Amino acid sequence: MTMPLFLLLLQGLWVTVQLTVLAAALATVFAFVAGLARTSTRRPVRILAGLYVEVFRATSALVLMFWLFFALPMLGWQLAPLWAGTLALALSYGAYGAEVVRAAVAAVPAGQTEAAVALNLTRWQRTRLVVLPQAVVEMLPSFSNLLIELLKGTSLASIVVIAELTFDANLVRLATGDSALVYATILVLYFAVAFLLTRVMRLLERRAKAAVGRGPAAPTAPDPAAPPAPTGGPLAGVAGALRRLAPAGARTGTAAGARTGTAAGARTGTATGARTATGARARAGEGSAA
Repeated sequence: MTMPLFLLLLQGLWVTVQLTVLAAALATVFAFVAGLARTSTRRPVRILAGLYVEVFRATSALVLMFWLFFALPMLGWQLAPLWAGTLALALSYGAYGAEVVRAAVAAVPAGQTEAAVALNLTRWQRTRLVVLPQAVVEMLPSFSNLLIELLKGTSLASIVVIAELTFDANLVRLATGDSALVYATILVLYFAVAFLLTRVMRLLERRAKAAVGRGPAAPTAPDPAAPPAPTGGPLAGVAGALRRLAPAGARTGTAAGARTGTAAGARTGTATGARTATGARARAGEGSAA
């Protein structure tokens, strides 16, 4: 394989990465919207979200890509090949992700929500500050698997003339006739990208666990005025939400008061002790002189 042909494979790899990132970002939006809608108390919202999940989870991403690229122009909409592939993959994998979001939200202990209700947090505050930080920790391993599946699913886009890695590999194979070397090369390239994605997702998972007190936190300088961090107990999520909702002035005032009181107490104690010692030495001196 010559260097120009290898560079052609690298260009296809770059298109694959773009397709993966765009489809993953759009699929994440679909997954969170549909997944949270599946937990709504309103029946029409749950039905619409369930319809999206069942339709796009049960249809083929390849057929959907064909429909968006070849059939949609008959209705007056023409999508560029890259965006047709991105939308088809996002709709398909977003439906799988919606079930991951729904399951993770349902896995958060009910006591967390009840405690947040007792603290008079609004529904949006309960979801954003208490439920989602804990649910995201449960979502990330499944999202990591879906992301790898999405990366491998980008090879379907070669059918609609998107010059991604598999499309360019077929061109190189036709030019060289060396199928073993070409396909071995793209296998290694797919593995390298997938391995990098798994490392990034594991890093995000560790940070998400540390944020809710379920893993080792990054070493930082201790703040004597800050309240103790949650240690993963049953109310850790609510405690974290309360810390984020607490006015900054409260902690500042407490710290200032503590420092002022300590310093004043130290100065008072030191001065009093010094005066007492000086008086004792003076009285002792008078006694000796007498």
